[in-house]
Amino acid sequence: MKVEQIYTGCLAQGAYYIVSENEAAIIDPLREVKPYLDRLEKDNVTLKYIFETHFHADFVSGHLDLSKKTDAPIVYGPTAKPEFEAIIAEDHQIFEIGKVKIKALHTPGHTMESTTYLLIDEDGNETAVFTGDTLFLGDVGRPDLAQKSSNMTQEDLAGILYESLHSKIMPLDDSITVYPAHGAGSACGKNMQKETVDTLGNQKRTNYALNQPDKESFIREVLDGLTAPPKYFGMNVAMNKNGYESLDAVMDKGLNPVLAADFETFAEETGALILDTRSPAEFNKGYIPNSINIGLKGDFAPWVGTLIVDVKHPLLLVSDEGTEEEVITRLSRVGFDNVLGYLSGGFEAWKNSGKEIDEIKRISPAEFAEQFNENTKVIDVRKLTEYSAEHIDNAYNKPLDTISDWAHSLDDSEHFFLHCAGGYRSMIAASILNANGIRNFTEIEGGFNGIKKTDKFPVSDFVCQSKTL
Repeated sequence: MKVEQIYTGCLAQGAYYIVSENEAAIIDPLREVKPYLDRLEKDNVTLKYIFETHFHADFVSGHLDLSKKTDAPIVYGPTAKPEFEAIIAEDHQIFEIGKVKIKALHTPGHTMESTTYLLIDEDGNETAVFTGDTLFLGDVGRPDLAQKSSNMTQEDLAGILYESLHSKIMPLDDSITVYPAHGAGSACGKNMQKETVDTLGNQKRTNYALNQPDKESFIREVLDGLTAPPKYFGMNVAMNKNGYESLDAVMDKGLNPVLAADFETFAEETGALILDTRSPAEFNKGYIPNSINIGLKGDFAPWVGTLIVDVKHPLLLVSDEGTEEEVITRLSRVGFDNVLGYLSGGFEAWKNSGKEIDEIKRISPAEFAEQFNENTKVIDVRKLTEYSAEHIDNAYNKPLDTISDWAHSLDDSEHFFLHCAGGYRSMIAASILNANGIRNFTEIEGGFNGIKKTDKFPVSDFVCQSKTL
């Protein structure tokens, strides 16, 4: 028997590949299925089942493409109602893969169809549990995503999650390995550990949610501090439940080179958003007016989903040459399938064509130190938790993920400085602000990490929530 965790860091997502004898199973596959097909061919095994722990909200699963390419059936837990053919498992139903067994344990609460899969080895020993979004390392799945579809409150769902954990997972042996669907960085939880594999016994000792004295305490603690989920989550759920276009077709459409001479007209005719995926440092040197920068080398797909939101919005890409396929693949992971093409020759072709170029005003932390005084306005686009830990005294905290709510309130006649932790998020914010006609600001290269190194700024860990712009 072989169990392999296939972890994708930019999504903080774990898929699982299980082999016994000449058969295999895959749990919660990513959108692109070629890596799985390559593994199956290399191991000379047949994919027998594709298990889904639930209808995912933060990414689009590869279950449909994988099933079409292998003829393996898709398995969901009880109460799931997908719009395509699938096996709807009964609670405690057994599935055999070679000499091992997988038992479906219905564990509703994160969503009502959420199901945990228990692995039983060839000797009949319960060895591992694939918990999906029911149990994470250090946390449990957020119970506020399925309220609308289940007609329940988040308190109701949290209570159901408590019962699932205590009736189905907590009674299992401490030695069992826990394989969750997500790790630290995922928006599906709030307190996940950086590790991606652990024993159930250690989670019973260290996971705050498993150490609550009663259901009421569990509900209170699990719901405390939950921020609003990204708005694209509901669209991903719909794609996972109702179906989607094959990645092959998405790739064929998106890998369409558009000449610099035609690029601007094509964007205007199609209403496409120009998404520039180069690094912040490259984008800063020059970019196509009104394009939005979300660098590929970062939490690219989650930020696209959070800020663009509408997965059907047409996109045109400006990317480093040779990265176009990777960009389209990573966009597809969060459901953004409507890529219409990319700038042939990259930004260099645009620049050489003599067309208009825009720039972001960016300075170093040392230059910021020279210009800083007690009347300087600073906007910090980090998360509230980051800001609360440490920030420039009197800086305003305006998190990037809520920029659509606060950008319109800025007074463009009053200059301000803009920063995040290292420059990735602040350049995203800068591009969005510029595209919306807000230009009287300066972005700080290196962000708060660079600012701290100058030792020239009053730093406070006090958060004044009443402060407004």
